[in-house]
Amino acid sequence: MSLAFLHAHDGAEPHSDAVWGVNWTASDAVISISADGSIKQWDSISGQVSRSRPPHTLGLVSLSVDPEGKFALYNTLEGLTCLWDLEDGEIKGTFESYARTAGESTEPSWSVSLNPKGGTYASTGGSGNVTIHSAEPGSFGEKRATLTSGRSKFGMFCKHSPDGARVAMSSEAGQICVFDLASNSLQTTYSSHAMAVRSLAWSEDSNLLLSASEDKRLILHDVRVSPSGKPGSGAVATLSGHSSWVLSTDISLDGRLAVSGSADKTMKVWDIGARAAVSTVQDNGEVWSVFWRPKPPAHGTAGAFVSGGEDGVVRWWRSAGAG
Repeated sequence: MSLAFLHAHDGAEPHSDAVWGVNWTASDAVISISADGSIKQWDSISGQVSRSRPPHTLGLVSLSVDPEGKFALYNTLEGLTCLWDLEDGEIKGTFESYARTAGESTEPSWSVSLNPKGGTYASTGGSGNVTIHSAEPGSFGEKRATLTSGRSKFGMFCKHSPDGARVAMSSEAGQICVFDLASNSLQTTYSSHAMAVRSLAWSEDSNLLLSASEDKRLILHDVRVSPSGKPGSGAVATLSGHSSWVLSTDISLDGRLAVSGSADKTMKVWDIGARAAVSTVQDNGEVWSVFWRPKPPAHGTAGAFVSGGEDGVVRWWRSAGAG
């Protein structure tokens, strides 16, 4: 099977530097963050910017949006974490993760993830642990728990499972740690990759975890846990085909397809069941972020996704036959 994905349109006002994160929200807007320090909200039909924030001094490196598409959590290069209300455009919380407070060890956040059930967010960074913080406006950023990985390798990326029960973290050394949030304990560690894992994606049913690595591969993990607490089968498939680092990945809402963006200036769409690439899309530069439209595709089509990368342009892609 092969699929054709067509370039639908570009964002009308490119970022002035690389796009480091994109998210296609449930309200059909797209959010982008950039090395230029700015965050923008886009209308997906017109490609016009509908809202933006004044740029930060340093680049924005991490983005997470709640399931309803109402709030965007983002993080700057030095570790300033902000919660942006996408409906009224106001900042509802800021946290200086690099600021020292009496008696507290400090760790600048690198990657952040909003808990889809609300109330908290997770961060990871230099220690390789995951910190759970309050996401409530009155206490935003306050530490609620520290989840210890047992390894002191830099945390590159963290992401909650869609059911809010777990959070996964990947490291510069290639390990992936999955933590159970009910017990705040480490559930499983996978050593599937030989190099840094830059991106993780969960399937909508929270059973599968896909990792994208500098070793040019994506690995699909079955992360189901038996009632007795025994971990599932772990790494169940390797997706190979990129010729350079894989920088980003996402799994479609129906769990049938994955998309990946790479430093080889391509995006690949993968059939998860067949464990094979079904489409390769050429871009103008390194592809730092990809995200599926979170809606079931029209009958007979494979849906649509958005990308962002080295040239600062947000791009929409649709499968042939999709409107």
